Amino acid sequence: MEIIKYPAREEWEALQQRPVLDTAALFDVVRRVLDDVRTDGDAAVKRYGEKFDHVSLEQLAVTPEEMREAESLLPDDLKQAIRTAHDNIAAFHAAQRFEGVTVETMPGVTCRQKAVPIEKVGLYVPGGTAPLFSTVLMLAVPARIAGCGEIVLCTPPNREGKVQPAILFSARLAGVDRIFKAGGIQAIAAMTYGTESIPRVYKIFGPGNQYVMAAKQWVGMRDVATDMPAGPSEVAIIADETACPAFIASDFLSQAEHGADSQSLLLTTSEPLANAVVMEIERQLALLSRRALTEQSLGNSRIIILRDTDEMIAFSNGYAPEHLIIQTADLGYARERILNAGSVFLGAYTPESAGDYASGTNHTLPTNGYARAYSGVNLDSFVKKITFQEITKEGLRALGATICAMANGERLDAHANAVAVRLKDMEF
Repeated sequence: MEIIKYPAREEWEALQQRPVLDTAALFDVVRRVLDDVRTDGDAAVKRYGEKFDHVSLEQLAVTPEEMREAESLLPDDLKQAIRTAHDNIAAFHAAQRFEGVTVETMPGVTCRQKAVPIEKVGLYVPGGTAPLFSTVLMLAVPARIAGCGEIVLCTPPNREGKVQPAILFSARLAGVDRIFKAGGIQAIAAMTYGTESIPRVYKIFGPGNQYVMAAKQWVGMRDVATDMPAGPSEVAIIADETACPAFIASDFLSQAEHGADSQSLLLTTSEPLANAVVMEIERQLALLSRRALTEQSLGNSRIIILRDTDEMIAFSNGYAPEHLIIQTADLGYARERILNAGSVFLGAYTPESAGDYASGTNHTLPTNGYARAYSGVNLDSFVKKITFQEITKEGLRALGATICAMANGERLDAHANAVAVRLKDMEF
């Protein structure tokens, strides 16, 4: 594990770099699959499922019988855990409801704003080495609370044509309307363009591998809205000498096990803590089932020793992490100075795993520095805010001169005329 001591400010930008992910190099494959699905529909989705997921399917839709079977296969303790997480996520996101505003900006001029749910949303949930049934809750629960009319979910099946039972149980609990056995680029294509089985949606949510991310980027520029730019998962940890090395190491590794291209950073003011964390990482790593994958991720990760808390905060704000963990003596001081982060975890007993699963906050977050400008998924992600205005005769008399002066100033005569003809009509 690389430990970097007291780097100069001009070195910070290089230290904040993520593993390089060039999705542009994947676009040839992405375009080919997108075009095939747009042309051949279900047949293309099945064909690519056989090619990439090594499964031959007669139909894409998950049946009611498969839903019932999935529930019977899950142990009771896991079902109860999923229910608890569901309830916490629902409570937090329900509190985000926007009730609308009405403002009379001047006499006779009334402006309103209301939230309207997106009618059709598509959720993508990865399968593979880590079937993310928690992501089903993170996406479907706020979609249902927002009032989306149709919630569609695509997820890749295993080689026997089955979807992971916890994904199906979570989807049913969260209120997903229709579930389809489709993964990768072909799933994004199907939800973008629609097929005989899979409906077209207006916005697509969810994580995935580099091909899924490239597909979302491509269709997001042309055909459908998407949740946010995303890449490999990441965490930054701010810790001083009061932090527990074992806790820090566990958070470091929990992020690293996401994938070989994940990244973990520890920012600390304590050299003894840094050395103790390295020893704890080695000890805990030996016990992990995904050790080989995690070791690859550790090659992208580093520990950086800085001079004081202000430097740690400044470095973190420049990095803009997806996840930020703070374990310092004065949590309030650090918390109030955080400007850029997807989700923040405060104190020794708040592991990043809590937000990943069950505390109630959403785990679908901006990565790769996009936390400088993007929020994580929340209730607003599933609604549009529409504005209305209504002006009386008296209101237009009062506001008309202002509108005309601005329109004439921009040399847009027709804009000014739209007011003038109404003011003239009022004279009679």
